[in-house]
Amino acid sequence: MRFLQLTFAMVLISLISACATTERSVRQQDLDAWVGVSVERLDTHAFFKTVPMFRTRTDNGTEIRNYAYGYDFGECFEENGAIKVGDFVSGNAFIQCSSSRIVCNNIFYIKEAKVLEYAPTGRCYTEEKVKPEHTT
Repeated sequence: MRFLQLTFAMVLISLISACATTERSVRQQDLDAWVGVSVERLDTHAFFKTVPMFRTRTDNGTEIRNYAYGYDFGECFEENGAIKVGDFVSGNAFIQCSSSRIVCNNIFYIKEAKVLEYAPTGRCYTEEKVKPEHTT
C-alpha cells in the first residue's frame, strides 16, 4: 500500500513538473521593447502597477527597480491520495509535503526617465502582457 502511495506521489510530482516546464521562456523581443521607453509608461503599466516594487539608485544615478512577482507553492499527500489545502490530517497518517517559493524578479534599469534595460531574473517568462502598452 505504501508503495502505491509513493508511486502516486511521484507520478503527480512528475506531471506537475512537466506542466511547469512548458515552452514558456524569456523572449528577447519582449525585453527589447522596453529599451528607451519612458518610465511613466512603466509606472502606469497594467501588469507592473499590480506587482510589489522595490528600488535603489546607483552612484551614477541609474535607478534599479525590481517588480518581484511570486507565489508560494505547496502540496501534501496522505495515504488516501491528495488532500485539499488547509485540511486537517490525522497524526498517524503518512504525509509527504513539499513547498517552495517561485519568484520572478522583473528588474528594470532606468536613467533620465527612460528604461535602459529590462532584465528578468529567476523563474521568469515573458509574453505580450509585459510589453509596453500602446498609448492613445
